[in-house]
Amino acid sequence: MSAPDGSPVGAERSIGQLFASATTEMSALVHDEIALAKAQLKQDVKRGATSGGAFSVAGAVLVFSLPMLNFALAYGIRTWSDWNLALCFLLSFAANVLIALVLALIGVVFAKKAKKSKGPQKVAASMKETAGVLQNAKPHPRPAPQPELEDRAPAAIEAVARSSS
Repeated sequence: MSAPDGSPVGAERSIGQLFASATTEMSALVHDEIALAKAQLKQDVKRGATSGGAFSVAGAVLVFSLPMLNFALAYGIRTWSDWNLALCFLLSFAANVLIALVLALIGVVFAKKAKKSKGPQKVAASMKETAGVLQNAKPHPRPAPQPELEDRAPAAIEAVARSSS
């Protein structure tokens, strides 16, 4: 097993290696956060497009169905009720407006979902939280040197100095 920089786990790493490793990991974290923001923004755009499509379909239904549906419905009402033909046409128009309103309400529901989505805000909050944790992070405490090693240190230095001369 090895650390992210390739050195074996448990091996002493220099401060430079630790800093490089931390920088690499922070860079990867920022890139992942940006990718998450892009994915959430893409989903919001998709919801907005669905909303716009529903509004467009509502308008198309209202425009293109009016002539045929009005005539068919008006003459059908006239046949069944013997009411005035003008009143029958008004009732058929009201039915078309009702259908368009239902489709517009579907568009409003999708538009509210797209507006409520807090994708980019969630990512920004996550990044702020990560920055806060890193600002409050304290270095890992180093173990205190053992006294037996300190006592041997001057003697070991003298022995090395004598052997090299």
